[in-house]
Amino acid sequence: MPDYRYVAIDPKGRERTGRLTAANDDAARADLVRRHFHVVAVEPAPPRAAGRSLFAFRRTRLSSKELALFTRQLATLAEVAPLEEALRTLTRQSEAESARLVIGDVHAGLLEGRRLADAMARQSPSFPPLYRAMVAAGETTGSLTVILARLADLLERQAEVRGKLIAALAYPVVLAIVAIGVVAALMIFVVPRVVEQFTDVGQQLPFLTRAVIAISSVAANWWWLVLLLLAGAGAGWVSAMRRPAFKARVDARLLRLPLLGRLLRDLHAARFARTLSTMVSSRLPLVEGLRLTVPTIRNAALAGATAGLIDQVRAGGSLSAALRDAGVFPPLLVYMTASGESAGRLEVMLERAAEYLEREFDRFTAASMALLEPVIIVVMGSFVALIILAILLPILQLQNLAGL
Repeated sequence: MPDYRYVAIDPKGRERTGRLTAANDDAARADLVRRHFHVVAVEPAPPRAAGRSLFAFRRTRLSSKELALFTRQLATLAEVAPLEEALRTLTRQSEAESARLVIGDVHAGLLEGRRLADAMARQSPSFPPLYRAMVAAGETTGSLTVILARLADLLERQAEVRGKLIAALAYPVVLAIVAIGVVAALMIFVVPRVVEQFTDVGQQLPFLTRAVIAISSVAANWWWLVLLLLAGAGAGWVSAMRRPAFKARVDARLLRLPLLGRLLRDLHAARFARTLSTMVSSRLPLVEGLRLTVPTIRNAALAGATAGLIDQVRAGGSLSAALRDAGVFPPLLVYMTASGESAGRLEVMLERAAEYLEREFDRFTAASMALLEPVIIVVMGSFVALIILAILLPILQLQNLAGL
């Protein structure tokens, strides 16, 4: 059906412009009249490709931080102003051009007569399916502002957890990079200059010295080959991880690691519980919520376990029994889910479980990172000590020979 561009006056006396799809001019006018608009003008709209070339060639998306901020602002403005006016205000006040383009496109979709969830679907990279499903549920039940506020809480909490994890990893990662750089600089630039003094000694050098010299020679003369091999290994690893069977085996082994496995399980369980609590409180069907959650999980083993929950719940089983049978969720989450189901307060107990798991995650992460930092320092010091010892041993050997 063709598109029509219209100018109309809404019931509050404000001028509205937009596009809509209709069979003909009369059908377009009838659609506007059903929405209680006073029609000023209706005419065939130009091809959409010409009007949206900017989006076609410059596809943008909201970052997680921008999405959380947008959701919070929209939830606040929608309580005191019509949704269309709230989106227009957010479009004007957005400082980043990419965010302004995305929100502007959603606003244009709303002016065309689409529901908010359908308008957001035009910018699907910015609004994931789970987000749009909850918005659609809010529009259907008439509780859009409440659900937007819950979505904002969910996104802000996820951003907070992600920020804590990045902050905890930042120092150890930088320290490890510096340590590798220092050892590499010693092996490439310092050791070759020092060992030149021992080439004409005529004595067999200690084994440690010969080993360090050999490694230094490879690093100084074949560094480009080492980089190529590392790049090839990285490309091979990325290619292998794209195969579902290989990725599933790797992810399953990650979960069995002593520290990292627990970290991944707790992080997934906390995010799963908080997301599910928001969905249940938003009256989204449990099976639909679980189905939308699966694509957001990057660990294949955890995604497979979550997908298994769908079949059991769809068959009439309880969520707590499905969590218990999966075998990858913390016992606390299973117990609190069972308590919530029996008391009819599932969303409340899931929220409390998420809060407890997130606190445990914070403590565990802080303790792990506190242990990782001295480990990196000790390993770096050990390598530097070995290099220094390899240089000092020939000197001591020469002094002993001179003393004889």
